Amino acid sequence: MSPDETLVTRSETLVACRDAALTFGRGAQAVVAVHGANLNIRAGDRLAVVGPSGSGKSSLLHLLAGLEQPTSGEVARPTSLGTFGIGLVFQGDSLIPALNVLENAALPLVLAGRSESEAQEAARVALDRVGAADLADRLPEEISGGQAQRVAAARVLAQAPRLILADEPTGRLDHATGARVLDALLTAADHTGAALVVTTHDPAVAARLTVRRAMRDGRLLQPEVTS
Repeated sequence: MSPDETLVTRSETLVACRDAALTFGRGAQAVVAVHGANLNIRAGDRLAVVGPSGSGKSSLLHLLAGLEQPTSGEVARPTSLGTFGIGLVFQGDSLIPALNVLENAALPLVLAGRSESEAQEAARVALDRVGAADLADRLPEEISGGQAQRVAAARVLAQAPRLILADEPTGRLDHATGARVLDALLTAADHTGAALVVTTHDPAVAARLTVRRAMRDGRLLQPEVTS
């Protein structure tokens, strides 16, 4: 079995940040978004990164996802993670306007080579998990921002990734809907053995994850273990 085919075990590190820093701009205009973060994420981890807006939470998530490269330090991932993938749930609009909700949720699977029927079946199951099954035939312009966030979560759940990164996934939702989305993310992570990292400013959301780490002014503070 090749490294790409090896299953990620619960003890395996999926992402390791070693003094990873991220700076935007240069000289007097430079802004340090993340200062020398050290963080290991293993399969099965449940991590909440807590902090106010502008504290660097989203920038840290971008480093973990590989959307940004560290300006110093290192962010390392095993080869196996490339096979099983990273699922991203971002703040804001992320749906393709020309596709309906079902097609949006199924799109990553289609792009990965799954048949359209198989991809849409997985997408329907995921939409049902987040309470959005009734939206399947609607276009993004026909749904609310909160509904769009549920669809974005379903799109990730349908992929069954090994690492789920969710940036304020409940921030635009009412309490009941937000709880349902978080339930779905936790259930999906439990089912696949995936790691789940959630950024949030909501203490109630953070309390549902095993480890909490605060960010202040781009600095990742030491963990608080809850169980």
